[in-house]
Amino acid sequence: MNVHSAIHISAMMDANREKSVSEAFSSYRTATSTHSGGSKREAILEAALLLFAERGFHGTPVPLMAKKAGVGAGTIYRYFESKEALVNALYQRWKGRLGELVLTDFQLDASPREQLRQYWTRMCTFVREHPQAFKFLEAHHHGPYLDETSRALEMSILGPALTFIELAQAKGLIKAGPPEVFLAAVNGILVGLVKASWAGNLELTPEILAQGEACAWEAIRA
Repeated sequence: MNVHSAIHISAMMDANREKSVSEAFSSYRTATSTHSGGSKREAILEAALLLFAERGFHGTPVPLMAKKAGVGAGTIYRYFESKEALVNALYQRWKGRLGELVLTDFQLDASPREQLRQYWTRMCTFVREHPQAFKFLEAHHHGPYLDETSRALEMSILGPALTFIELAQAKGLIKAGPPEVFLAAVNGILVGLVKASWAGNLELTPEILAQGEACAWEAIRA
């Protein structure tokens, strides 16, 4: 997704809440794409993903990424202007894929309870299929090095979730308060479970994940 598509989504949501949710999903599906490139570019992105996820942005020097990718340090700058440009390309790739997974064919007419279940299930699918990408996104989504395009993409994905909460609040189905609080509560439960599994303290069985989703609903329902 490019910045123009993201800004367009936000504008639509401000103009007409319920209509804009449907349009946002439609625009997202048609706008989301992944960058293609040569094998060296892909090798750099794959190496960067693993290192950024494990060591963070500041703990990952360019020479180390080059070594892991099997290329010279100068080669990285042939594809990416700077380390900041690289982390943003990686962020946009994986945030776009996460957004596509969560938003595509989302049941807009389902109850808030069912919508939360859909959201939770799709997030868990992403965690299971792309654990390093999830770790990377979790570590970098507040990074000061994210550019305008990355931030607009983030907001284009948050926007529909916040709107669903507002619509459910208007119907008295979710507690009153800033929607950001309740979205943070839901995501916090999921991230907490995932981090516990990474530490070896918890196995993410279907039963555990179902309990987590039930707790998330209890935390936000009216």
